[in-house]
Amino acid sequence: MQPIKNLDPGPNALSGSTDNGDASGVFGENDGSGNGVAGFSKDGIGVRGDSANGFAAVHGHGAKNGMWGFTISSTDSGVFGQNDGSGNGVSAFGGGNQGVGIFAQSSAKGSRGTNTIAGFFDGDVVVSGDVQLTGADCAENFDVSGTETILPGTVMVINTEGSLQPSDQAYDKKVAGVVSGAGDYRPAIVLDKQRSQASRLPVALMGKVCCKVDAQYGGIEVGDLLTTSATPGYAMKADDPFRAFGAVIGKALRPLKEGQGLIPILIALQ
Repeated sequence: MQPIKNLDPGPNALSGSTDNGDASGVFGENDGSGNGVAGFSKDGIGVRGDSANGFAAVHGHGAKNGMWGFTISSTDSGVFGQNDGSGNGVSAFGGGNQGVGIFAQSSAKGSRGTNTIAGFFDGDVVVSGDVQLTGADCAENFDVSGTETILPGTVMVINTEGSLQPSDQAYDKKVAGVVSGAGDYRPAIVLDKQRSQASRLPVALMGKVCCKVDAQYGGIEVGDLLTTSATPGYAMKADDPFRAFGAVIGKALRPLKEGQGLIPILIALQ
């Protein structure tokens, strides 16, 4: 079939109309891998739909993607929705069988230390249901001093300049938390993510985190309180309650009888 060209100076290359409520003004079908209906515009809109009766202006239904949008623009959107009334610019509904209303995936899915973003909201977000997070701790980004590489699980203290550095003395009341991201745990929330000239690391302030511990100062049992040790960046069992006050990092969730290791702890700064 040859393409239909508009030789009329009117606005539409192809138009269709029907009074049948079960039929379509314009219908396209492709039994191969191409497009049932495709639209292209050099400067305007490739495909446009308008509705005056409250139904969808454009409706997509498919076994894979009901509607798909793609763009290489750094400022525009693959799919864009706007509402000037009180409704929704874009609505999504997850049906039965655990369907998902909106799914967004970063191109770097499963990678660590990347800056790719699956979703971005410029404004307030209201959630009427639960927010389910797979991460284990609530962390906050802090400036860190020094040039050495600081690994996740390191115990950090506040220095005189207000930035953080690895701990290096026992029962240090300046303890701030543990660098998040060690072992199998990842932060669920990271606060204060902003640009800075200094190096910044997420430090777990509450929740579960894997922490470097040293058992040479005493074997660690589940439930033991932990504090800073003389081993740089490592925690130890807090067996002196008077010195531990104000220097406790958290509670051990796994034992370590001897040597050094990485164990999960429950952050409880006190």
